[in-house]
Amino acid sequence: MPLLPSPEFQSPFYLFNGHLQTILPSILRTVADVNYVRERITTPDDDFLDLDWSEVGSKQLVVVSHGLEGDASRPYVKGMVKAANKAGMDALAWNYRSCSGEPNLLLTSYHLGATEDLDLVIRYALEQKKYEAVYLIGFSAGGSITLKYLGEAPENVPKEVKRAVTFSVPCDLKTSAVQIAKLANRIYLRRFLNSLRLKLEQKIPIANGQLDLSDYDLVTDFQTFDERFTAPIHGFASAEDYYAKSSCKQYLGNIKIPALLINAQNDPFLSEECYPIEEAEQNPNFFLEMPENGGHVGFALDFGEGIYYSEVRAIAFLTSKVPA
Repeated sequence: MPLLPSPEFQSPFYLFNGHLQTILPSILRTVADVNYVRERITTPDDDFLDLDWSEVGSKQLVVVSHGLEGDASRPYVKGMVKAANKAGMDALAWNYRSCSGEPNLLLTSYHLGATEDLDLVIRYALEQKKYEAVYLIGFSAGGSITLKYLGEAPENVPKEVKRAVTFSVPCDLKTSAVQIAKLANRIYLRRFLNSLRLKLEQKIPIANGQLDLSDYDLVTDFQTFDERFTAPIHGFASAEDYYAKSSCKQYLGNIKIPALLINAQNDPFLSEECYPIEEAEQNPNFFLEMPENGGHVGFALDFGEGIYYSEVRAIAFLTSKVPA
């Protein structure tokens, strides 16, 4: 029964609620001594992905997937990359389409159910570097993509992929969209919608009239955004169809390698449905931790010293000889 005991780690006293535990690490944390080497690869549909490598000469690789509208430069990504390198593993932080500082070439971009690019990145790394073991780490949207990837077609996951750790994952997209639209979360929602708007504006020259942003100010929640943009651009019938097909929760029972999900109980982004207790109880490969604290992609243990539970726990899980 891989429903693990909730760890009793203590956030710094001044990070006394989920919002502070979410916001301060995001805006104040810096991570030194991570020097990426960027590589651009071409996708099968003639687009591109930018990969940021941090290598120490290992036969083991950690692939890190960032959150919604994030990128490989975010402190939570660089912190995990640094922890992986310190543990003797190479790291590859990949940027989703249009998330590396340059618009991608197609009208389509990325979404929380799009696993094809993650598969491409893993297979490319295996072909180029001949890694013996690959570990996956995903944050928020990246965690959703990672868990869906592992469970939707487990027979197609390369044998070198050994373990995965994910954090702050919106396992149920429909109820998560409702959760983040609540008044207390409006500051996060507006930031996401503004970022997404800028990227849509960059796509207008290649959209052939398919994008109308004249009344974008009426888009005040993810459900409206996904209905108007995500769904039609990516081939879904509606936002409802997108949520139903892309939520990772339905795939958790199929995961065949040890995979850990850590969702803090005070995460302001997550609905009740994002704590898949039943799935963890039924699948011996899927592990769930629900610490009381951590916020959304926060998990600071010692903010001043740059020590984070997410990094400590991820490395421990990936390097352990036993599943948990």
